[in-house]
Amino acid sequence: MARLGVVILNWNGRHHLERYLPSVVAHTTGDAEVVVADNGSTDDSLAWLRINYPDVRVIRLDRNYGFAGGYNRAISEMTTEYVLLLNSDVEVTEGWWQPLVEVLDGEADVAVVAPKLLADGQRDMFEYAGAAGGFIDYLGYPFCRGRIMSKVERDEGQYDSRRDIFWASGAAMCCRREVYEALGGLDEDFFAHMEEIDLQWRMQLAGWRIVVEPRAVVYHLGGGTLPPSSHKIYLNHRNNLAMLYKCSSPLQRAVVAVVRPMTDMAEAFGYLMTMHPHKAWAIVRAWGRFIAWHKMLAAKRRAVVRRKKVKGIYRFSIVVRYLCGMRRFKTMI
Repeated sequence: MARLGVVILNWNGRHHLERYLPSVVAHTTGDAEVVVADNGSTDDSLAWLRINYPDVRVIRLDRNYGFAGGYNRAISEMTTEYVLLLNSDVEVTEGWWQPLVEVLDGEADVAVVAPKLLADGQRDMFEYAGAAGGFIDYLGYPFCRGRIMSKVERDEGQYDSRRDIFWASGAAMCCRREVYEALGGLDEDFFAHMEEIDLQWRMQLAGWRIVVEPRAVVYHLGGGTLPPSSHKIYLNHRNNLAMLYKCSSPLQRAVVAVVRPMTDMAEAFGYLMTMHPHKAWAIVRAWGRFIAWHKMLAAKRRAVVRRKKVKGIYRFSIVVRYLCGMRRFKTMI
């Protein structure tokens, strides 16, 4: 029986499966199996899989449950010790998963291990979504070893050390399955965006560690460097605010409540000035939904186990540092 289940969530992504699945199948052997969880696709993904990869296990979901709901349902059907959430637009390399499993085998308090993410389109550059491990600042803005705001660094081996991080990208994250399920998995109200950071914050509050192991390398196509759609802006702002309300300390939550309305409205005003009113409206809608969620989020917050102080939150604003010209990770931490 395989110890690791590599779960690829697919939704109308036959073109990604055709491009990226061959490398995953070729380099995931031995104690690991590949599983495709189909999120109610209406294209010919399932027919293509049946013809070209009949031995790949397929978990069929009846509709699109989003990133969070799709993975939760798929992982509930897994029995492997470890599960690795892998986007359908990721190319892997030979021996890519073994270093991740070695960390979980060797360090009993680690819940999640991330590989180094490089850009598929420009392979000497870090990938926007996760680079060499993620962090957040005091206002909730995520950044990475290798990516500060929109500034992405070239990979020159500067972040090839294993270290604790705050979050691993959902594009490729290897988890202890029992921990994932014990903490309720990804928050399905998020649907997509920020849900992996929320889960890993909750893991750390429960006493677990998150680690990046750069010996494992994958190439992610992603969409972080593309112009953001209004829906993506809405989800990112709404979910980020919800995550902060659920997981942050009372002091951090108070600071966020004062400062974030000003920074978010400044961002919305910037969209208005550049003739993107639909993006400005997305931020306003995100705040409206966050306020409407208050009672639900309060209940979720009470359910979060707060047993230790989480290390790794950057005690300043990454936005201010970025505007001051500090745009490489080494200048931040």
